[in-house]
Amino acid sequence: MRRVAIVLGAVLLSPFVASIVAQSASPDEPAANPGRPTVSTPATLTPVGYLQFETGIIGATDSPEFSTWYNFNEVIKLVVAPRLQLIASTQPFTHFTDGEIAGSGTSGVALGAQAVVLRGEAAKPTVAVSYFHSVYGGDTPDLDIGSPANSVLLLASADVKGFHYDTNALFNEVTEGPVRRAQFGQTLSISHPIVGRFGLSGEIYHFTQPFLRSNAVGNLWAMSYAARKTLVLDIGFDRGLTHTSTQWEAFAGFTYLLPHRLW
Repeated sequence: MRRVAIVLGAVLLSPFVASIVAQSASPDEPAANPGRPTVSTPATLTPVGYLQFETGIIGATDSPEFSTWYNFNEVIKLVVAPRLQLIASTQPFTHFTDGEIAGSGTSGVALGAQAVVLRGEAAKPTVAVSYFHSVYGGDTPDLDIGSPANSVLLLASADVKGFHYDTNALFNEVTEGPVRRAQFGQTLSISHPIVGRFGLSGEIYHFTQPFLRSNAVGNLWAMSYAARKTLVLDIGFDRGLTHTSTQWEAFAGFTYLLPHRLW
């Protein structure tokens, strides 16, 4: 566990080191488009040809599947055309306890793509659709919303009177052994700049839990800091609002856009 902590710390500190040694940001430097730490995913895409990394750590307590849960997660995005983005999502390390049982492992890997179907500007929303497929289900417990085998999302994002919102409708296929069932989810995240480079986000989300015959509902709050256009730091917490929701989650991480195009 000590070695894992050292590795995770090095990963989390790497963008700060890169930011310090990099040259000062130029006016035409590309800007990161964070999809974390909220459950909602923005409908807008990153600049074409740039790699974006979304890295974070989550700690959670009191869920139907575990007592405590610690997770390192990574999302990598690459826009290959003005309206098409490829996405890889992985959770390479998870440690959990459930009563006297403890274990560690990998929580899963998913690959997907997101396509913009309607470009928006200001209050006119950008609308997009995305699809994800789980290529590895993992060997550790999940959070209350689970890890779908297949997922289709309808996304919308816009700016209204100084506020930015991202909202998603999710249609998932979840599995338990040989049984497959449909899961539905809705999310709404609203953010606003507060002081200088700091921003505040609030979110409400709902997911059905077909195997528990219940619903997961949560309220998330996060603060972000734009260290530069290509690097955004975040920290926050989530409070579950139903008895089958994960009761508490705390998280921290960053979004880093590599400042050089791949082509």
